[in-house]
Amino acid sequence: MTKEELCNLAKQAMQNSYSPYSSCRVGAALLAENGKVYLGANIENASFSPTICAERSAFAAAVSAGERKFAALAVTGGKDGEINGAFYPCGVCRQVISEFCADDFPIYVLTKGEIISLTLGDLLPHSFSNEVM
Repeated sequence: MTKEELCNLAKQAMQNSYSPYSSCRVGAALLAENGKVYLGANIENASFSPTICAERSAFAAAVSAGERKFAALAVTGGKDGEINGAFYPCGVCRQVISEFCADDFPIYVLTKGEIISLTLGDLLPHSFSNEVM
């Protein structure tokens, strides 16, 4: 699967966002090593703490289905469903990604007109991992 195809799936996942408080719809598409794709959308909550980001939603779906090995992640988002900037994974999502993925894990951020290609190591240098325990 190309990064463009994965980003298009993330864009489709935005439509499932539940975001009545921020109006920011975010979608994620997580590619497992076996080729299966798991979609996630952000799910907001009135008390904010229980809000779930699209990236963690996709990882939760994949891990719940038994997946443990992943090939790439695409993320996109925007106010009122319009892609209008870069929606990078938040710090909590970066830490969750690091639980399952190495520093060279590719992350694609779809913006208005371009795909930014990063690695987990770019986004979370010196991460806390089970390797230090």
